[in-house]
Amino acid sequence: MAEESIEDLLIAEFVTGNARDRGARGEALRISRRFIENYLRDVRRSDDLDAILITEGAILGNDLQRYVNSRAMRTSLEASLTEHAVATGLLETVRDPAAYRQVDAAHRLPRNRIGGVPRDEARQFFRSHAARLLNQDKSRLDESEKRVLDRRRLNMRHAEKLYAALQERALGIEANRGQDQGMGLGS
Repeated sequence: MAEESIEDLLIAEFVTGNARDRGARGEALRISRRFIENYLRDVRRSDDLDAILITEGAILGNDLQRYVNSRAMRTSLEASLTEHAVATGLLETVRDPAAYRQVDAAHRLPRNRIGGVPRDEARQFFRSHAARLLNQDKSRLDESEKRVLDRRRLNMRHAEKLYAALQERALGIEANRGQDQGMGLGS
């Protein structure tokens, strides 16, 4: 065994990492991530589901192209991109009420529904991808990386809400809720 203890080696790694992070390259990286973080915030605030999905797809594609360093990472990113493509494809379907009624009919069991609408592949993507991002947040990342992950998770949550509204609109649930509310005590 080496003369250094594992504690000594871990301290050396920490000190070296901190020195790197405090340098000009570390600052440039933090600034780049701040711009990404702000971009992600602005995309969410736009309430544009297409833009949210396009942005997340670009990030996933970038990670696959530039950062893959293990088979597990490649497999995870490829699965995410496949699920992302299916979710993106469902946007066209959910915007066509007649077409989306077929999706609704295929998701009748209670476990395949959430809030009265199908837990379709898009809803599954938003949830599973947010969980993947949370799992990444549990790893050894710096604060700026974690803030970007937080923004991405917020975007997935917001995308799911926007998508649920489209589901309700396609199935006429939104109109029925409005009629129900109009028949309150004061009517």
